Amino acid sequence: MRNKKLLGGAAALLSASLLFSACGSRTEPAATGAANVKIAKIGVIAPLSGDLSALGLGIQNSVDLAIKQANASNAIPGWKLELAAEDDQATKDVGINAATKLAADKDVVGVVGTLNSGVADGVQPVLRDAKITQVSPANTATRLTMGLDPANKVRQAPNYFRVCTNDAVQGAFAAQYAFDAGFKKVAVVNDKKPYGAGLVFEFIKKFKALGGDVVSEETAVAKEDFASVVSNIKPDGPQMVYYGTEYPLAGPFSLAMKTAGLKVPLMGGDGIFDPQFIKLAGTTSDGDIATSVGAPVDKLPSAKAFVDAYNAGGYKDPYAAYGGYSYDAANAIINALKISLPSATDAMSARQATVDAMSKVSFDGATGKVSFDEFGDSTNRTITVYAVEGGKWADKKTGTLS
Repeated sequence: MRNKKLLGGAAALLSASLLFSACGSRTEPAATGAANVKIAKIGVIAPLSGDLSALGLGIQNSVDLAIKQANASNAIPGWKLELAAEDDQATKDVGINAATKLAADKDVVGVVGTLNSGVADGVQPVLRDAKITQVSPANTATRLTMGLDPANKVRQAPNYFRVCTNDAVQGAFAAQYAFDAGFKKVAVVNDKKPYGAGLVFEFIKKFKALGGDVVSEETAVAKEDFASVVSNIKPDGPQMVYYGTEYPLAGPFSLAMKTAGLKVPLMGGDGIFDPQFIKLAGTTSDGDIATSVGAPVDKLPSAKAFVDAYNAGGYKDPYAAYGGYSYDAANAIINALKISLPSATDAMSARQATVDAMSKVSFDGATGKVSFDEFGDSTNRTITVYAVEGGKWADKKTGTLS
């Protein structure tokens, strides 16, 4: 990661080795005597600093775990995998720079990321042009796989895949749950970012189709907007507020609206499903609702080995909402590398073969069946609804969109 001036011989080399090991940003060094082992790197592009770092670090660590396990089992004879993690700071331009850096590294053959759909808008073309396989554990924007026209779906990038379901499923599932739970009058708010706006669009479409009444539509892009937005919404008497955003805004908004007397549940997507939301929203967050991709990882028998290995791995940060999906994303790439690397002279020459192999990847992962449809979308369309109870998220319903 950060280097300082060399202070002397073997001592400096030892210090650098210990630094990389402690950061968890690289896998273990190659075994002694493995002089002929070739290197292939799996990159990570995620927010490793800033407001969303709790999610990004869980992504990085889960990929790190998959790589370490692959190396330990000699999954690809003659090859050693390494992790190349880049911080996108949840910002599109920084993400483009991260993708450009990874694309220029001849050893990088696959990337897990991004967290944010808006960042993926910039990263996807860079990795596509470099023929580097990209597998997202968290992007939900439908346009990333199918384009902007629902009536004319066109695959956007042959190298792009995701192991989570998309907004068309998540937003509609949330609307179905809200309507069935008795919330017939809902106000909607979005943060104008691609993720939030996409979720709100799908939520509104399904909620109205069910016969629900969207009584207000507002935007809130910063905390300074909260007072006026709540003031506009409150007279309309919503039974619930659906906010398309992530937890750094959703938590404080939940607190603000309840402090102002709008004491109804706040609902959002997987971007708010994190303990940080509850911390930011405070004690009034009980009853707030989130949807998240897949079934609860800590309750899935298929995820027990992942959870146990992660907990034993010494990672100081939790695997968070996308750990299981990041682990599966990395293993999807590793499964493709088992096909593309054995006959390759180097990692760069295996990039296109890895993209080609990804469409055939199919295995039982921590989060369930991992495979992809013709657009690169996950065939696993499971969603779970969670509610805050006693200061913790509790799963309420797991299913697929009917």
